[in-house]
Amino acid sequence: MAGASGAALQALIPGDFTHSASLVHYRIYQDNGKVWLSFDREAGESLEGKRELLYFVGSGQRGRTYLFSEDGYTFEAPVNWYAQNKLWDMTPAYGSAKRMPLNLPASVSCLDCHTSGFHPPAPGTENKYPAPLFSQQGISCERCHGPSEAHTTSKGNILNPAKLAPAQRDAICMQCHLEGSVAIEQPGKHIYDFKPGEDLSAYVHYLVLSTERQANPRAVSQFEALAQSVCELKSGDALHCTTCHDPHRSPESSEREDYYRAKCLACHGERFGKKHNSKHPDCTSCHMPKLVSSDVAHTQATDHRILKQPSLNISPAPFTVVPKPRLERFPLRAGPPTDRDLVLGWLALAEAGKDFATAEEEKLLPQAAKEYPLDATILSAYAYRELLHKRTQHAKELYDAALRVEPLNIDAAVNLGVLEAQSGSIERALALWKGAFQRAPWRSSIGMNIAELSCNLGNAEEAKLALRRVLQFNPDFPEATLFLHQLENQATPCALR
Repeated sequence: MAGASGAALQALIPGDFTHSASLVHYRIYQDNGKVWLSFDREAGESLEGKRELLYFVGSGQRGRTYLFSEDGYTFEAPVNWYAQNKLWDMTPAYGSAKRMPLNLPASVSCLDCHTSGFHPPAPGTENKYPAPLFSQQGISCERCHGPSEAHTTSKGNILNPAKLAPAQRDAICMQCHLEGSVAIEQPGKHIYDFKPGEDLSAYVHYLVLSTERQANPRAVSQFEALAQSVCELKSGDALHCTTCHDPHRSPESSEREDYYRAKCLACHGERFGKKHNSKHPDCTSCHMPKLVSSDVAHTQATDHRILKQPSLNISPAPFTVVPKPRLERFPLRAGPPTDRDLVLGWLALAEAGKDFATAEEEKLLPQAAKEYPLDATILSAYAYRELLHKRTQHAKELYDAALRVEPLNIDAAVNLGVLEAQSGSIERALALWKGAFQRAPWRSSIGMNIAELSCNLGNAEEAKLALRRVLQFNPDFPEATLFLHQLENQATPCALR
């Protein structure tokens, strides 16, 4: 785990490729002791530039992501190294993108699980992190053993996860090896504040969609898969991650077969091992095969469901009646989800393109807003739904309430700005958008709103400033490029737009 993150130069994998959908040619290389990502497109709309890659995250077993900074904001590079197929390609979910995604914010969850000593982003921002980005490379001892101060000053022992109650022991692995369908941070809490030995559910609730127990596992949800295994169901708390995995070392490839077979036989016994497929001693190749990940391209994940006969894991027949989707708390011993969990869970799924989630979310929002009147996320979500239903006055009231609770809420500010602009409150709309754009300059739509409204007011210089800022973070954005070109050449004066 020590190699889970570090300086980009320590894990440079040079390469280049042309992405067929966008026609952008990418090159990753070293020059004068620095690592660079260059990009260019000759066909169609021209594009050329480069960014210095500062850090990498990912052990390299499955792949690596590289990070760069632009004006103090940290982003993921639009390309990833996929170790299992030994190739460079687009970052997950952007394989068919027609435009280069250079404005992908480096998420808190990514840095929390791959680095040590990282500091949360500045208030009101998603990715403006203090420098340096993290104080220690990889995963330090404290991730599993808790704060080390007492131990290093000989005032106490470091925490031993094996001596914790099962729920607290499992939480240490779960914080990074459980993805679920949705993870809902609890009010006033953040996952990066969790310390080993604490109750993880005080910080985050994991929800699993009942219809998402697919044959192909998620890349980082081993905990969820293990819970479905007969081994775990029959063993209960006796079977956990460290039953089979040593967190301090991974077996070499030459010893993996014997290593994991010994783990299996520790429960099943030598007698069973002698009569069960004795000519094929690699237990995991049959019962825990590598399957194509359901959420990360070019990646296989070990199937932790430990199926007796994986080949019989057949999908339902075409005319099988599929039950209504439900969001369930995981693990089940954590109890039922709260109303807040459910409304934010359905909201997250709706935003991810799950159409059926929208109706569930809308059904819960009015009551949730009454139950949680000081929850800016719920108020903002309710406001957006009211806006879609053209109940603009109520939407405006809800956005105002959300901003009173959380003045730096970007979504509430942007959408309220739209309502203010439509109602003629131009100055307030501009103030809301400018504040949001200052905290999230990589969100192109905010800058475009400012440019359009400034132009309508006859302020071409302010419009140009907003457009240049948009293109600084998102250079492959033809609408902004064309708009700026028109203004700079006065082909379309603002008054005529």
